[in-house]
Amino acid sequence: MKDIQEYNVIGLMSGTSLDGLDIAYCHFYKEHNSWNFTILKKESIEYNEIFKTKLKHTVDLDAVSLLAFHNEYGIWLGQQVKTFIARHHISVDFIASHGHTVYHQPQIGLTYQIGSGQHLANTCQQKVICDFRTNDVALGGQGAPLVPIGDKLLFGSYDFCLNLGGISNISFDAEGERIAYDIAPVNMLLNYICAKIDLNYDEGGKIARSGSLNQEIVMQLNRLSYYTLPYPKSLGYEWFLDQVIPIIENSEDSVENLLHTAIHHITEQISTVITKTRSQQSTILATGGGAKNTFLIEVLQHKLQQKAKIIVPDDDIIDFKEAMVFAFMGVLKEINETNCLQSVTGAQKDSSSGVVYYPA
Repeated sequence: MKDIQEYNVIGLMSGTSLDGLDIAYCHFYKEHNSWNFTILKKESIEYNEIFKTKLKHTVDLDAVSLLAFHNEYGIWLGQQVKTFIARHHISVDFIASHGHTVYHQPQIGLTYQIGSGQHLANTCQQKVICDFRTNDVALGGQGAPLVPIGDKLLFGSYDFCLNLGGISNISFDAEGERIAYDIAPVNMLLNYICAKIDLNYDEGGKIARSGSLNQEIVMQLNRLSYYTLPYPKSLGYEWFLDQVIPIIENSEDSVENLLHTAIHHITEQISTVITKTRSQQSTILATGGGAKNTFLIEVLQHKLQQKAKIIVPDDDIIDFKEAMVFAFMGVLKEINETNCLQSVTGAQKDSSSGVVYYPA
């Protein structure tokens, strides 16, 4: 372990919205017992349609095909890292990879992220720390969300940290503990609807803004049983397939109205969580791709009224916060400090999770 706690790490993140791979080269250092960070280099690599389709349907693969793709994806990640390092002429202490979630069913003790750490390490010839969720699930936890350790140690000045990715999740302090959980689908739902008109996403929420509210659909979505469950709780793509898609597909409404209605559903769930949690005026750091959806942010701020102020940071934080935090989780694993919080996931105890792979 280094005498000075200072690290240069590449974080890799592929989210449930299937936008692509986020790569963040980060510098972390500890000063006056507080962690600080700088995102030095960053890049987003869009999945081509063939690869995106393959990732989308990974959940349907048989066991042998799934394991083969796990290795293939690990090699692909390693190739992206190798190219990134060469392009930017950088040196790194290690790579921290989230992988891509295929299965997430913690209620039966299962979570699985593809992207073989050994294949990744061998391909880019770098030390790799990955598989951050399995240990927490083995300890009886949800294995999600994991970003709250970064929220607590790197963004602690905000009352709430709200991530608007494929799935929305929130993190905050309550009675001396960090609490966090998944709220509702965001880009997973919005992008699914956009695909009906061959768009990847609704830029700025312009299409959603032009639509009208479908009361029946929003009522069906708001009645989903997940929203009444106590935390800790988390969502996965399987839940979206089973619970949300049938509601959308059974509707004959326009894409404009479906997007408008989805925005109101998403913001209703988020605003309910925030207003129930804290009565006084508070600050919310909003990150993830959904923070760029102007219409979503406006509707959410309207629902919150004066009870909370939404702060949208610069694009580096919006786009690369998750990749950066997984890099930070790798740092905490490297020095054997807690990176999974019992208060967040419901595990038997805090843990320093992740598996280390060395290049052959």
